[in-house]
Amino acid sequence: MEKRNKIVAGNWKMHGSRALVQSLVTAIKEGAASLSDQVDVILFPSFVHVPLVNQLLENSAVMMGAQTLDAHASGAFTGEISGPMLIDYGCRYVLVGHSERRHLFHEGLSVVAEKFKAALRVGLQPILCVGETLPQREQGLTENIIHEQLASVIEAVSIDAFQQAVIAYEPVWAIGTGLTATPDEAQTVHRLIRQQLADCHRDIANAVRILYGGSVKADNAKGLFAMPDIDGGLIGGASLEATGFLAICHAAV
Repeated sequence: MEKRNKIVAGNWKMHGSRALVQSLVTAIKEGAASLSDQVDVILFPSFVHVPLVNQLLENSAVMMGAQTLDAHASGAFTGEISGPMLIDYGCRYVLVGHSERRHLFHEGLSVVAEKFKAALRVGLQPILCVGETLPQREQGLTENIIHEQLASVIEAVSIDAFQQAVIAYEPVWAIGTGLTATPDEAQTVHRLIRQQLADCHRDIANAVRILYGGSVKADNAKGLFAMPDIDGGLIGGASLEATGFLAICHAAV
């Protein structure tokens, strides 16, 4: 089976200033230079910082993505950002279906599927986020919720589309709470995700990279990344501090 290169992705959410972005990107770019052949490092700044990050990452192996996109290519959608605009400014990836988009902005299954399709149409690589809330976990619904979130996209685009996609499992109960699934708990869900893909196409399932996102820190990253179906991390708060983020990147080697 072909080795899956690990990904460490930093989702900055609605954080950062021009000064912070400049110092953070400079430090990450320098610190990650030696990892370029072993780990794919991706930064997800806010929309307003995308042009600056694109400029700062010139001649670097570190890549950039966007935190979301609109499903339309253009039009009268005040405040929205389209896939072609993101491509224009050097984005190669985009998060789709992040738990905060699903729960705070009420993006349902069909909206997430449309955004996934919109990303593929323009050549952006979507990172599809799936995961359960604490009440859903306590009710034993983890497998059902993730199956539904994944199946709705597979039905919309076909399994073949996942040759150009990444998946991130983010247990909502572990985002920003300090709680983290144990490596074994995370591996159990990652294995379920890969098996659901394998039920459609085994080779694609074996090649898809599945990230873990939920309070990943420098001190727990190594144990998580050692699991056979965990191919890196989608990092939130810890990605806003260069030393800690780079330690996570090195843990993926």
